[in-house]
Amino acid sequence: MKAVLTTALLIIGLSSLSACSSWVYRIDIPQGNFLEQKDINKLRVEMTKEQVLYVLGSPVASNAFDNDTWHYFYSLKSGMGNNDFKKQLIITFNQNRLQDISGDYEKSENFNQPLDI
Repeated sequence: MKAVLTTALLIIGLSSLSACSSWVYRIDIPQGNFLEQKDINKLRVEMTKEQVLYVLGSPVASNAFDNDTWHYFYSLKSGMGNNDFKKQLIITFNQNRLQDISGDYEKSENFNQPLDI
């Protein structure tokens, strides 16, 4: 009888400890360049690479074989694992001038209108 009671108490104790594991705080893990649409709206066709760097910062990944394509990635992994968030922006240059952008952001209405030099 004592062994059955001890086993029952042990099972109850372990199950309550596993319920406490949901109380453990897990941090969110951001990685990459966080870009907002207002930053993307500042981009214009024919901008130089230096101008794009000034507006967006350095890209997360660059291709060693293709220096005319820059990749901006951002991901946020939630500590609880239920609200993961990912965005990317790919910028293409031609002769050191901004040619096109693609990815999860929208082009601004003025993207195809070059800046006055």
